[in-house]
Amino acid sequence: MTTRLSAAIEAFPIAGHFTIARGSKTEAVVVSVALERDGAVGRGECTPYGRYGETPETTLAAIEALGPAIARGMTRLELQQALPPGAARNALDCAFWDLEAKLAGRTVADLAGVTLAEKIETAFTISLGSPDAMAEAAAKAAHLPLLKIKLGAPGDAERLGAVRAAAPDTRLVVDANEGWHVDDLGVLLDVCRHCGVELVEQPLPSGNDAALADIKHLVPICADESVHALDGLERLVGRYDAVNIKLDKTGGLTEALAVAKRADELGLSIMVGCMVSTSLSMFPARLLASRARWVDLDGPLLLAADRDGGLVYRGGLIETGASPLWGG
Repeated sequence: MTTRLSAAIEAFPIAGHFTIARGSKTEAVVVSVALERDGAVGRGECTPYGRYGETPETTLAAIEALGPAIARGMTRLELQQALPPGAARNALDCAFWDLEAKLAGRTVADLAGVTLAEKIETAFTISLGSPDAMAEAAAKAAHLPLLKIKLGAPGDAERLGAVRAAAPDTRLVVDANEGWHVDDLGVLLDVCRHCGVELVEQPLPSGNDAALADIKHLVPICADESVHALDGLERLVGRYDAVNIKLDKTGGLTEALAVAKRADELGLSIMVGCMVSTSLSMFPARLLASRARWVDLDGPLLLAADRDGGLVYRGGLIETGASPLWGG
């Protein structure tokens, strides 16, 4: 009955580059986890994020430190107390879910009481760049149903106008990644409204978002960096209209499901998001899609190559068939 833990740091090249207001990267560095018991293997993956003080090395160390406790029989529910919300707990939590499902001969969706749609519509991300570069990228992706536009730097009004001109009929959401200033917020929200943007994600820094309670929300505003897990969710009310639930913030599927339930109770719309990572991270996150108004699970599409057995994307839709990679 002993559960054996193994974990490793892996790097997946990005197709081209991925740029947001905080910088660019050319590879996705993840930490993968495997839990093995009675011939069954449960897998999980996380993406450590420097914005939250995480590195691949510290994340791997936090995971490996729980090896003895896991071998002695630590459960998924006990894990919630052993680690705080964050990347390390996410990888382990998802691996526990996968292991439980495989040992029971069921799917994770079944165990979690979630009904998956046959297909899920996802956003496709346009990286921050010059107006011309972003317009070119948007034109190539204009056949997709939903684009997520990375902003958060001087010249955002011009960028957004160029994107809208290049993709006149495509639904748009915007992610400012904490890059806007409160003095410019009214003007930029008005530009977003004029361009038909459906949602603006995290326009102000998380520690400076109180002003959102005092301005008119010309476009719905979504919290990302301003909340990680259940703690602090109530503080969003009056400032935000929606919350972006990411498993690397909540510390896994277990708390993410609880966050989605509480967000519903608070009247907050739900966006389910991801870091740039492989399908091993997307499979657990897609269990939230049926509760989400916006889905942004395009991480594997930004990679040069995904893991074997990954999700199937067709025309901006995620197919939800079974896979041996995760979840049954």
